[in-house]
Amino acid sequence: MSMFKSPNSFKLSASHLYFSIIIILGCAVFLFTNRGDFLNYTPSQWVWVYAMLGATLVLNYFTFQLPPEGNTQSMDSSVYLACIFIYDAPFALTVILLNFIASIIYIRKIPWWKHLANFSIYSIMIAGSAFIFKVVGGQIGPIENENLHAYIVALIVYFVLNVFLIGCYYYLFYKGTIYEVLKSFVKDTLLVYLSTLILSLVLSVLIVYNGVFGLALFIGLSIMLSYSYKQLFIMYNEIQEKAIKDQRTGLYNHSYFENLLDEEIKNARTLNTPLSLAMIDIDDFKKYNDQFGHLKGDMLLGFLGNFLKNECAQAETIASRFGGEEFTILMPGYNVNKAEHFINSLRKKLNDTYYEGVEIFPAGCLSFSAGIADYREDIHDKSQIVELADQALYYAKKQGKNNVHVYGSGSSKEHDIDFAEDIRDIEQQLKLFLYKDVDTFKHSKRVFRYAIEMSEVLKLESVEKRNFVLGALIHDIGKLEIPWGILNKKDKLTPEEWETVKRHVTWGKRIAETNEKLKDLVPYIELHHERYDGDGYPHGFKETQIPRLCRMLTIIDSFDAMTTERPYQRTKTIEEGIAELRRCSGTQFDPELVEIFIQYMEQRILKMKQPIAGSNL
Repeated sequence: MSMFKSPNSFKLSASHLYFSIIIILGCAVFLFTNRGDFLNYTPSQWVWVYAMLGATLVLNYFTFQLPPEGNTQSMDSSVYLACIFIYDAPFALTVILLNFIASIIYIRKIPWWKHLANFSIYSIMIAGSAFIFKVVGGQIGPIENENLHAYIVALIVYFVLNVFLIGCYYYLFYKGTIYEVLKSFVKDTLLVYLSTLILSLVLSVLIVYNGVFGLALFIGLSIMLSYSYKQLFIMYNEIQEKAIKDQRTGLYNHSYFENLLDEEIKNARTLNTPLSLAMIDIDDFKKYNDQFGHLKGDMLLGFLGNFLKNECAQAETIASRFGGEEFTILMPGYNVNKAEHFINSLRKKLNDTYYEGVEIFPAGCLSFSAGIADYREDIHDKSQIVELADQALYYAKKQGKNNVHVYGSGSSKEHDIDFAEDIRDIEQQLKLFLYKDVDTFKHSKRVFRYAIEMSEVLKLESVEKRNFVLGALIHDIGKLEIPWGILNKKDKLTPEEWETVKRHVTWGKRIAETNEKLKDLVPYIELHHERYDGDGYPHGFKETQIPRLCRMLTIIDSFDAMTTERPYQRTKTIEEGIAELRRCSGTQFDPELVEIFIQYMEQRILKMKQPIAGSNL
């Protein structure tokens, strides 16, 4: 197997370091194992050296590709293994040495050090396989049935060294664990490797009993197999392209984008690296469609897809078609500032790119509006970052189109959000509690009022305020699914009943996800029973894994529950409630947010105790 792939600057230095280690180790193994044995070969031995060399060169010419991208394979490993079984390791190493020299002379487009790295890897595999072959009792010479176990072990060692050495190299290019890379390698290439290695036994038999004629038969068989694998890989690529690419634009499709986003979020969380997402919408695309027809509109989408593909490839970002005239650009390693600069430069370059018919657009050129959001620790699902980027896109279009907006950047346009209608819609749903559990209805309204007041204390921007306040209002909506008998039970709940009650956060999440307007409120519904120390439910998130405003909702939700009068239960006073918050600070509640809420409550108590102006003392 060969590996010739051009990495980026960071990975280039890492791969060079890896190559250096492999080259030093491989050359040392070659010198220790071969020891110049070829200097004493007889003419007949040299004839077979050149015959085996010719076979490897022919088979190297008929290479074929395997996953991952850039990984090439030929049947030459069968020749080297046959040399081990019939002639021993020094003979096989002599063949690989001559192959290395011939490759440098005739394949000059590949740097010499890559040829040397490939030679070193083969040397390690040949020496390792030959060593194990002898250790387990293998005998050099004709293939014998009693040596079957030795052949199998030698094949396994050769295969394992091959996968490990090449897999480590590809690990430098792809994020994730070495285990994941090796697992992917084995899954995608196991059949081809096994075919190649088993053919070594076939070649050994043919050489021993048929000489050069047997070698010629093997070369012909290997060429046909190589051609078949090449055709299979072409078919594999075509099928994969259709599965992950949008046919109209040539970009990744929506489904594959979601898979990529999932993977990059995991990487950002694991490696603590920045990640940004841009949602892009082509301005006034409908106008172009209406003017020139859908066929021309599709051609424009194809042009835009090619434009984004080329620009993003240079910037090491990933463009996908989200749907219609909407696109996404995934930017691993980009913080919001770098992402905004890149998307803005992209927008300006598109403005300056002429396309037939752009005169009908209001700006007289191609343009798009874009919204950007970045990954944060409290984002646990890909839909959350997509929603944030989509909201930012909404504000970008409100600002007159042909511009870029970063979510939460504090634009004055964000302050004109009126969510009174959303409040009315949610209150209509909460009225269902009036017949099922009036206490939950009243509790939700009180927590809602606390949230309004705390949003002022925390100086929340409009979008955060809207989501926090509405989330507080609807946070217990899942209790509608709890059976009436459990919800209104006065005695202590059984463990089974308590598990049913705990599921209200999941039920509430599902209810919210069915309504487009409520999707942004899911974290408040799902996570308001998580604890700062990680002992909450449903996920056991802790500290900053829980979104900040969800941590605040937990505080006001708990405070209202313990200070509200309920039948058959002792109610805490405001002062006792504050004491309880302090007692649970750092375990159930965020210490910083607890103090903010307590200060607010103490100021509120102080104001209530002050005499009204003009009253008599």
